[in-house]
Amino acid sequence: MTLDIKICGLKTREMLDVALSNGASHIGFIFFEKSPRNISLPQAVSLRDCVHGQVQIVTVTVDADNMLLDEIVHQIKPDLLQLHGVETPRRVAEIRNRYKLPVMKAFAIHNKSDLQNIVPYLGITDRILFDAKAPKEALQPGGNGVSFDWQMLDMLDKGIDYVLSGGLNADNIAEALAMTRARGVDVSSGVEKEPGVKDVDLIKAFFAAIRKFRTGANEI
Repeated sequence: MTLDIKICGLKTREMLDVALSNGASHIGFIFFEKSPRNISLPQAVSLRDCVHGQVQIVTVTVDADNMLLDEIVHQIKPDLLQLHGVETPRRVAEIRNRYKLPVMKAFAIHNKSDLQNIVPYLGITDRILFDAKAPKEALQPGGNGVSFDWQMLDMLDKGIDYVLSGGLNADNIAEALAMTRARGVDVSSGVEKEPGVKDVDLIKAFFAAIRKFRTGANEI
């Protein structure tokens, strides 16, 4: 099974190159002012131009209005729109229809009941991302370095395609993959030396841990 690997919150050419050279299938640009990983449109365009056609480009927004999304879609030309706020099913459908692009909706998970939140979105969003529920003091809904109990995902219908996020790093990614049926993983804070600052060695270690796990599982 192919595993999608997304490095989110990239802001520099150096880290972009490291992510691609190690096997990233997706890169994420975050457009949310409260995030330490927030990037300007000109910065994102410059980075996009370096890798266009080599990797799937994901733009991450939090309850963005059409004005911002119009600019993002026009300038970045993303392959996937990730919605990380409290967008309703109606809003997700509106965005998907407006831009004719696939959408990935993020859901905050703390306990089993949170998994039911995906039900109204099935058939509306193209993909689901499970992230840990943010601590009360957090300023952003994701990228907080916390995880949730992955065993809860056993409750899901086996046909549901999802991306796993939340507190992933080189030390726990093998366990996360072994415990879940995730077809994609999304890492941000787990490859940073401080909030918003990616680290070359941590990125390399993350990919090395995935390769080691998949080789051991005979899924090269």
